[in-house]
Amino acid sequence: MAESVLDRVVRILAAFSTDEPALTVTQLSARTGLHLATTSRLVRQLTEHALLARDADGRVRIGVRLWELAARAAPTRGLREAAMPFLEDLHAVVGHHAQLAIREGAEVLFVERLSSPGAVINYSQVAGRLPLHASSSGLVLLACAPAELQEQVLAASMPAYTPDTITDPRRLRRVLAEVRRQGYAFNAGHLHPDATGVAVPVRDGAGQVVAAVSVIVPNDAAARATIGVLQTTARGISRSLSSH
Repeated sequence: MAESVLDRVVRILAAFSTDEPALTVTQLSARTGLHLATTSRLVRQLTEHALLARDADGRVRIGVRLWELAARAAPTRGLREAAMPFLEDLHAVVGHHAQLAIREGAEVLFVERLSSPGAVINYSQVAGRLPLHASSSGLVLLACAPAELQEQVLAASMPAYTPDTITDPRRLRRVLAEVRRQGYAFNAGHLHPDATGVAVPVRDGAGQVVAAVSVIVPNDAAARATIGVLQTTARGISRSLSSH
């Protein structure tokens, strides 16, 4: 079956990433596998509707109109609105990174992050993704995910970011059981040797885990002191969600 125009447009929009938000038309053509002339025509039409925009150097990026439309109907909008007051308080306490994430398939999708100048290194970004096995938020969300998904992740290849990243399925299975038992994930040096991620689950009014709230702090003895304030933050977000 011939590919529709909509399919081609989706391929173009999906070519952008948080690491590379601006691309040339030639790069878009190469990444999408579309003919250069086809790519150029679709980019021109999308730009006319402000769904894409061109920089002064001719590179293409997501347009303001597309962001506006997405923000109106974002499925995480209610979650973010409920979480922000508590996330701001959490950030004020830890002074580094405070973030909110959900699970999308076998990845963590970060929907909000608050940071400070000079904060410890952090690989996560708003609208960015990480594998479930590698981050504290991912471990919390995976530990509460359906058994079928857990087995899928356990059976798949798990890339290492540091020597401490969990890559062995037997170790991951033990860690997931520990996360369920203790109610939090503590990842010291799993994504970067200098950083520790700590995460706890956020539940909705029905008690279902809908998100993870986490902090990224220096990898030192003080990191465990964040567990209590994280749990308090998660309870506040959960109460806010229940009242909506």
